[in-house]
Amino acid sequence: MGIRGLMSFVEDHSNEFFTDLKLQDTKIIIDGYALFHRLCFNSHLELRYGGDYDSFADVVQKFFESLFSCNICPYVVLDGGCDISDKKLTTLKERAREKIQTAHSLSVGGSGCVCPLLIREVFIQVLIKLRVHFVQCFSEADRDIMTLANHWNCPVLSSDSDFCIFDLKTGFCPLNSFQWRNVNTVKGTQGHYIPAKCFSLDALCHYFSRMNKALLPLFAVLCGNDHINLPIMDTFLSQVRLPLGAASAKGRRHHRILGLLSWLSRFAGPTEALDNVLKYLPKKDRENVRELLCCSMEEYQPSQVKLQDFFQCGTYVCPEALSLGLPEWVLVALAKGQLSPFISDALVLRRTFLHTQVENMQQPNAHRISLPIRQVIYGLLSNVSAPLGSVSLNASPPRPLAFSEVERINKNIKISIVDAVDLPKDHSDLSKLTELSSARRQTLLLETLKVKQAILDPIPTSLKLPIAVSCYWLQHLEVKAKLHHLQALLLGMLLGPLHAIINSPDKEDLRKDGAKMLYEEFQRVKEQTQPSPRLDLDTAHIFCQWQSCLLMGMYLNQLLSTPLPEPDLTRLYSGSLVHGLCRHLLTSTSVESLLSMCPEAKQLYEHLFNATRAYAPAELFLPKGKSNSKKKRQKKQGASRSKNRVGTLSDNRWWYESSNRFGLLMVENMEEHTEASKFE
Repeated sequence: MGIRGLMSFVEDHSNEFFTDLKLQDTKIIIDGYALFHRLCFNSHLELRYGGDYDSFADVVQKFFESLFSCNICPYVVLDGGCDISDKKLTTLKERAREKIQTAHSLSVGGSGCVCPLLIREVFIQVLIKLRVHFVQCFSEADRDIMTLANHWNCPVLSSDSDFCIFDLKTGFCPLNSFQWRNVNTVKGTQGHYIPAKCFSLDALCHYFSRMNKALLPLFAVLCGNDHINLPIMDTFLSQVRLPLGAASAKGRRHHRILGLLSWLSRFAGPTEALDNVLKYLPKKDRENVRELLCCSMEEYQPSQVKLQDFFQCGTYVCPEALSLGLPEWVLVALAKGQLSPFISDALVLRRTFLHTQVENMQQPNAHRISLPIRQVIYGLLSNVSAPLGSVSLNASPPRPLAFSEVERINKNIKISIVDAVDLPKDHSDLSKLTELSSARRQTLLLETLKVKQAILDPIPTSLKLPIAVSCYWLQHLEVKAKLHHLQALLLGMLLGPLHAIINSPDKEDLRKDGAKMLYEEFQRVKEQTQPSPRLDLDTAHIFCQWQSCLLMGMYLNQLLSTPLPEPDLTRLYSGSLVHGLCRHLLTSTSVESLLSMCPEAKQLYEHLFNATRAYAPAELFLPKGKSNSKKKRQKKQGASRSKNRVGTLSDNRWWYESSNRFGLLMVENMEEHTEASKFE
């Protein structure tokens, strides 16, 4: 996120570099990536259980409602995929390593902030629900944001210190001083405003001897940003005599920033300054370094992309994307956020990053379970008209149908080579994929998830994809799930339907009362989970695997132009609730008792459970202490073993029939028991 240390440096000089704003009656360009991270990390949300997406969605909604109340019209600009030059690859790998360490800290009871896996998708769904204007850029969004803000003469809202370098006409408002929770009333009127601070580039330059603004991009690349971090620049910084400043006690970064700005302020412009920088380097390196620095400085120049055309006419034209010869429908879907940057990275770079969750670091990473889904995605992306595999300087695949995945191994990262699935000819031309009938696209989706259409027929439309994914998940689990895991997951899926019943004007009061009682009970379970003792790592890992399956299932569904409706993620999975339900189901609560207060929820749960149980391993339904593990059988003597085996079947029949019918599979005889074992 920009130049490390620069944001804290300018905030330490708040009186010199910032002005107070009462923001109202204006457009504002919002850095979407910065916003959803800020709202996720600074809203006291629980991050260990894989995401309380309902709570996050509520925070996002309240944020935009604050803007609307002040007549502020937001335009959200989201980053797309990685730059085709791959110049940020080193930075991205380092951040992936840092994220693994933070996730590990959270998993063992420590502190840290890691975005839950589906947070970006939830954020986009809330934007759509609130009808907030948004666009997803083809690659990094900073230059496009700056260009649009200057075109509309309005401020930028972000936390990226690169916006301290861009020459913005109306300024840059940092998120950490944007008081959207503290909406004020304009005295003597009915109008409202949000208190904010606005960074002034002119004030910064004035502070440093009225330095030329054009020097700031050179300052950024000399200091080291996300695009460039040349070790040889340490040679320059160690030899040049940077002025000692009053802020030197703030740390090495602040001292370097202060000294470098003071040193650059001596020069009339970037050409003279760059010549002086190169004097400190060995002659053999000077031209290469000049070329690299000049190329990196271009990142602070206006973009050729005109986002105003997208917001006003729906037209998104990116010269960089057009040069790749991508299908038109893909470019449109990417701009509208209907396809993820994961897809463009796979398509352009033949490489993807698999983001680490708060999972069991001693287990294989949770994304392994969804590899077969990704292989189908890669197969669909393998055949395009342009030779995209040769675009990247650093990501040429070793085989025509091979893709690289940056994934977690233990507490580090590794790059794995994955082969794409070789698909039938009628699926092999990406440009014609949308021409396939909906039935054929749905067949490919369900075949990938290994689910039969008939299983999904009783399922409400909004839950068909999550249930199909859950069936896939049950068939591929590496860490064995228990019955209460499946029960808790399916119970959690009732949040959305319950919310709909409560807020429906057509439902009878009696039905609403039952739904409200169950919804409130779920909220109590969720609240009791926070704070909690140390994380149950196996449970966390199992649900991380489910989220990976859901995410990749959604990506495949989107690539196939949604043959199944996209689920509402905002109330599909709440980590605190699902983990809390797991604990309750193990100790004091049954599914039947929970659902007794709401017949509609009870009936829906039956449909969800009946759909998934056909794909679950038989051992999922065995009672505690009656597992047919080899270790237990080996401890028994021959005659005793035979006797106990008969007794176990009898006990199981009684247990299945007498226990609640929602979470258990009835076994009528030995043949059915044997047949069920085939799912193992």
